[in-house]
Amino acid sequence: MASLEQGLPGLTTREHEVLSRTAQGQTNAQIAEGLGVTVHAVKFHLSSIFRKLGVHNRTGAVAMYFAGNGTGA
Repeated sequence: MASLEQGLPGLTTREHEVLSRTAQGQTNAQIAEGLGVTVHAVKFHLSSIFRKLGVHNRTGAVAMYFAGNGTGA
């Protein structure tokens, strides 16, 4: 995860986890179950991620994830 944190600074560790799982195509419910949190918490984290990355949706966030990870975009 260190390379992701370097590529997308400003996100919390939990936000990195949520974004990584989002990039893997997981639904909010799958992310919540995997992290042991509620779907509401996942939605809260995603909103925070969108704001910090300056995007409006999951697609934009995932594009930033791959660009920040040095894997394209």
